[in-house]
Amino acid sequence: MKATVFHKHGSPEVLSYEDYDDPQVTSNQILIQVKAVALNHLDLFVRSGIPGLNLEMPHILGSDISGVVVELGKNVQNSFQIGQQVIIDPGISCGICEFCIRGEQSLCPSYGILGEHYRGGYAELLAIDAKNVVPIPGDAPLDIVNAAAVPLTLMTAWRMLISKAQIQPGDDLLIIGIGGGVALAGLQIAKTAGARVIVTSSSNSKLERAKELGADIVINHNEMPDYHKEIGRLTKNRGVDVVLDSVGQATWTRSLRSLRKGGRLVTCGATSGPNAETNINSVFWRQLEILGSTMGSRDELRTALKLVWNGKIHPVVDRVLPLSKAREAHELLERGEQFGKLVLTP
Repeated sequence: MKATVFHKHGSPEVLSYEDYDDPQVTSNQILIQVKAVALNHLDLFVRSGIPGLNLEMPHILGSDISGVVVELGKNVQNSFQIGQQVIIDPGISCGICEFCIRGEQSLCPSYGILGEHYRGGYAELLAIDAKNVVPIPGDAPLDIVNAAAVPLTLMTAWRMLISKAQIQPGDDLLIIGIGGGVALAGLQIAKTAGARVIVTSSSNSKLERAKELGADIVINHNEMPDYHKEIGRLTKNRGVDVVLDSVGQATWTRSLRSLRKGGRLVTCGATSGPNAETNINSVFWRQLEILGSTMGSRDELRTALKLVWNGKIHPVVDRVLPLSKAREAHELLERGEQFGKLVLTP
């Protein structure tokens, strides 16, 4: 098969489109012909090198995957059909620890992510355990390429806002940096939950597109760097109920200042850096909640997918490129020029 791999960490230049051995299916696995794979910032971090992440080279990136079933392991012959369209749950867990038993797979001590800890979907074929394969309903209102933009970002945003922050009708939600997959999924999830959504970006064009997706208020944080003061004005000095911040170091203090008393900040990443100062006095006096969130459980993904299958949430795709153009896609994502997901097709 053809795959885009890297043999060492580095810039997008380390990505190489080349021949790679076809994966062999074990008894509990399914062989997927990959139809599309969507990029995440995780891909950039893994390619560049994450401290403590020791990969067997060459490595194949790719967590958000859609495809077609082409072979079934002997123990899963009756679970799926050849030719069936599917998406992949990218979370891989042990299945036997206390967290897996109670359905909290992303807390599993051995939890890993396809494309990060395991070879992923930048390839023509993928062998994956059947428990990680999710059928796409025949009447789903999206094609198989757009379906690749769904799994990781949707499950992450759902866990953040529904399971962790427990957003309610009438809540005010602030999303920092609209344009990426998690932020756009979060915007749509929050609107279906009945929240008022405020979003920030440095791009007026992204803010306009966010309004088309349902954002109630938009703030250009280049023109208004002290956006927490504008939040105070908009909420009559109350603050918002929830902040979704995956930017981290660059926005952390202002995000905390944007919260009402008892408000919740939920984070799934730190694209600008992991080391932010926190005024602990403010946290305990104002009784703020800081919630960390990673990926989601199988049940959370399947629950969230119902909103996609019934057309209430739509994956947002910026552009589609051939798998051989993975370098170009990484460069685009690094520049932050996209609105929605960048998708590669083998």
